[in-house]
Amino acid sequence: MIKKIDIESDEFQTQLELTKQYTDKVCENYNFVYNPENDVNESIQLGLTRNKMIYGKRYCPCFMVIGETTEEREKEDNRLCPCTPALEKEIPSLGHCHCAIFCTPEYVKQNTQEKVNEENQHSLGLTKKQCEELLEKEQVNAKELEALLEARELGYLNFLLVDTREWMEWVGSRIKGTDYLVPTTSFYQALEQIEDKKDIPIIVYCHSGSRSAYCQKVMLNSNYKNVINLDYGIMTYQGDIISGEE
Repeated sequence: MIKKIDIESDEFQTQLELTKQYTDKVCENYNFVYNPENDVNESIQLGLTRNKMIYGKRYCPCFMVIGETTEEREKEDNRLCPCTPALEKEIPSLGHCHCAIFCTPEYVKQNTQEKVNEENQHSLGLTKKQCEELLEKEQVNAKELEALLEARELGYLNFLLVDTREWMEWVGSRIKGTDYLVPTTSFYQALEQIEDKKDIPIIVYCHSGSRSAYCQKVMLNSNYKNVINLDYGIMTYQGDIISGEE
């Protein structure tokens, strides 16, 4: 069951403000800085707020929340923000947490100077063979996804495009051609929509590529034959974007 929350409601907006204060405090306490991409921070703050409203705690929105009851969730190794793996492993080694909201100043400085620009790396209009080769990769970039969607429209190949963000993000904006919404926080239940499509290539995406990379691993471990991640997510996608519930 995909849980739908009205992000324009007074209750949500109040909780969102409290979440922003909370993440501000995390940065202050641990000497972190926010990701320079504000969209990343806003997306994670929305997800943290959503989980707070549903589960009563700010579980990491990039991972599934396991357990039907409070007692079951407490027994599981659910990630509470800021989570132990981020503090002890991810940030010291990578310079950022899995969700990429909390970063070290050094990481931000380096990546501001060396920002990746792939806009002109690939062109549209690839051959059928080139498209088939793309579907054998573990990751594709935004331009490659545009080419694949164009090729699918022309009937060259078949694959599914799956959004692993939350319903409120999907309604706000999603890649045109998205076939299914499978939110990370209700992943196993929503995945039932495509349980019978394990042999079809599937491209997954989220906002920045981190949530979808996690979902990619879960799906491959669940016998999905070919799952590809959109490396930097929808925030790098320059193709057609649509919004609304339909």
